[in-house]
Amino acid sequence: MQECRRTDEDHPVTASEEIVTGRALVEAGSPVAGSMSRAAATVVFEPGSAKVAVDERFTACLRAVAGEAAALTVPRERVRAGAALAFAVEYAATLHRTGRSVRSDGWFAAGPGSRPVAEEVAETVVSAARRSTDERRVRHLGYLLAEAAVSPDLDGHLVARTLRIVETLSWRQLALLAGVGRRDRVPLPMAPLEDDPRTWTAWGAREDVADLQRAGLLDPPALNSRPGAVLPRLRMADLRLTRRGVLVHRLLVLELLHDDAVAAALADLGLPRS
Repeated sequence: MQECRRTDEDHPVTASEEIVTGRALVEAGSPVAGSMSRAAATVVFEPGSAKVAVDERFTACLRAVAGEAAALTVPRERVRAGAALAFAVEYAATLHRTGRSVRSDGWFAAGPGSRPVAEEVAETVVSAARRSTDERRVRHLGYLLAEAAVSPDLDGHLVARTLRIVETLSWRQLALLAGVGRRDRVPLPMAPLEDDPRTWTAWGAREDVADLQRAGLLDPPALNSRPGAVLPRLRMADLRLTRRGVLVHRLLVLELLHDDAVAAALADLGLPRS
């Protein structure tokens, strides 16, 4: 029998090594999250040196998930995972500053034979970010993680359902939802939408609107036309968020989605911004 020889890879990972590798993951998000990634890593792994405050229960959750994701080897997936956690810290700091406290309903507590719901949600968010090849979505996935942590009216099942919906939506669809969600503050165009636009870009954008209606995120619902029937022309100004749409808008914090993204989505539809 040959003697079993241990290698450096066999030794148990120490707490200090987990901190180093987890911190490196968050800092790796800089190509998407910018220099804020380094500051976010400080908040999570060295809070005493941070310039902003975030609840320790939330940062402990992020430390655990960052440590688990630290072994990612696909470079761009690693970037997106770190960026999502960095954006979560950014928005959590804003919430803390405005007086919105993290929930105290057991969100961060481990149950019998299970992890804390907060860690399960954080892992799901990191996984969704890794798959988001359109990296503009990563910011709002991180925001979702922080928003869920201060929303005691939303349980883990509902947050997971929202994440499943979000993964089916394109960046342009998120921009359209953001525009409808702020329509009372920034009016939407009154011009009617074409049912069958001539250009491919406008046709694709119109399909995005119809898909949002069919998914139950926007009212009024999409109508099935009958031969010879004359249907009223839909306008962006006519659209409203459904309850499902409100949930997606709230958890992704689409109120903070940049105005230029909304303007670009309207331009794809061939509509000027009002």
